[in-house]
Amino acid sequence: MPTIPKQALVGAVLLVIGVALFLPWIATGTGTIGYVGLAIAAVLLTVGTLLLGTSEGGRPV
Repeated sequence: MPTIPKQALVGAVLLVIGVALFLPWIATGTGTIGYVGLAIAAVLLTVGTLLLGTSEGGRPV
């Protein structure tokens, strides 16, 4: 059974949380508080993608 590196697991969790934060904003389109949540979701998705993409050795794709 292959093992998943901790960095990849953290990246995947951040991606899931980021997507979960996007969904309420898309559904309701709330005001300023919604934009703060949208910004946090974007940061989480960016960091999650970076962690997941660089978790393996070699050149990141």
